[in-house]
Amino acid sequence: MAGLSTLILLLCAAKDVMTSSSHWKPTWPSYRVPVILPQSTLNLDKPHFDAEARLEVVSPCGPACHKSSPLPTYEEVKHYLSYETLYANGSLTETEVGIYILSNGGDGSQGKSRTKRQIYGYDSRFSIFGKDFLLNYPFSTSVKLSTGCTGTLVAEKHVLTAAHCIHDGKSYVKGAQKLRVGFLKPKLKDGSKVANITNSAMPEKMKFQWIRVKRTHVPKGWIKGNANDIGMDYDYALLELKKPHKRKFMKIGVSPPARHLPGGRIHFSGYDNDRPGNLVYRFCDVKDETYDLLYQQCDAQPGASGSGVYVRMWKRQNNKWERKIIGIFSGHQWVDMNGTPQDFNVAVRITPLKYAQICYWIKGNYLDCREG
Repeated sequence: MAGLSTLILLLCAAKDVMTSSSHWKPTWPSYRVPVILPQSTLNLDKPHFDAEARLEVVSPCGPACHKSSPLPTYEEVKHYLSYETLYANGSLTETEVGIYILSNGGDGSQGKSRTKRQIYGYDSRFSIFGKDFLLNYPFSTSVKLSTGCTGTLVAEKHVLTAAHCIHDGKSYVKGAQKLRVGFLKPKLKDGSKVANITNSAMPEKMKFQWIRVKRTHVPKGWIKGNANDIGMDYDYALLELKKPHKRKFMKIGVSPPARHLPGGRIHFSGYDNDRPGNLVYRFCDVKDETYDLLYQQCDAQPGASGSGVYVRMWKRQNNKWERKIIGIFSGHQWVDMNGTPQDFNVAVRITPLKYAQICYWIKGNYLDCREG
């Protein structure tokens, strides 16, 4: 089985670099993103942390529903991008934002529920085994949240994940105050120290090493108690760790239109519930999109939500290939397509506005967030 996984990985890697030998390279576009800055901050009452953690979001509003929805007003967008910050001591603040510079940078188009089965035909997922894969980029950027979801390293102390892993739209989930992030580490035989992993005491298993979260940002677009409507467009959150993780991270980027993605395909890795303790990788084609969401049929199970959706494209300015996170895997949807039920897995796209917000959360300086 490990040999098969290795073969698949090599085949995927080969497909990933095929474009380097061709005349055309899928290239990261240059976006001039807006400037989003805090305007005022208000102290809120401490939350109760009484919501049950849901490992996915289910919504009946599909691509046609979202495309036909009226565009939000400027004031509504400012409200959606305002955010709550939860601190490790349980205190909570609400920050209103201002959008100071708008640009035309973003290029894109604007039944019953089922919450368990998210496999389409043959299960195309495969588990990543062996420290040579798990501890190396890009798989090493995937981390596990103590609430059961997945997250992705996006800076020295920051993790991007889905908002519903922290907040159910009405209340913070149990365990959010003492939220931890788990990093896969080698579990060595004979009590050997990590510093000696190159000697004969090779790791036989992997284990999680946990780091506490210092604070969490969740956009107000999600905290509306209406996750099945516009809220799904804002199903993302950023976690700041109490100490640096010392691993290579993956940068975020503005999501290009699906037609500009290499092969129209996306990739992500997560900790699916049906394969406990395993990191599961998958890739698939994008089936549809709105301005805020990507619809695809990547095989997935609860637990993978919060995974960073990424692609690899050519960075002209640096003259090299670069992977960037362009979305956050949210969950599963049953959609009524002309009277016929159709199901999708959905990822939240990183739009220019969301890029500006998340980047500011990470860097704290809008001047470092002008190029998406």
